[in-house]
Amino acid sequence: MAENLKVVATNRKAYHDYRVDETHEAGVVLTGSEIKSVRAGSVNLRDSYAIIRGGQVWMFNVHIAPYEPASRQNAEPYRNRKLLLHRAEILRLMGRAQEKGLTIVPLRMYLKKNRAKVEIGLVRGKKQYDKR
Repeated sequence: MAENLKVVATNRKAYHDYRVDETHEAGVVLTGSEIKSVRAGSVNLRDSYAIIRGGQVWMFNVHIAPYEPASRQNAEPYRNRKLLLHRAEILRLMGRAQEKGLTIVPLRMYLKKNRAKVEIGLVRGKKQYDKR
């Protein structure tokens, strides 16, 4: 049985600027109007990143456009969003992200069984001459 995936946004700039070492799937904590915008495809992952703070993974600089019909309940488009991962995955990411040159970057956002998911990657920056 094929999984029901609908890719909402991809971070093509990340594949150009970084080499992906490993990937993880994470859930995203969203408000009601934000999930409606995600389903409409109003997401921009460019220049976004994730950090681990207080034992939790947070995603920064992700733009989710305001959902027009819910004008009063809209959250700020660039607010920080918590990612949902298992404790073992967070500990593994903490250990690997502290290595020199490694960063956590959202690679794509998709809907899986009507739940918003983000594929985050542990990436290493490319040299300028590799970006062609």
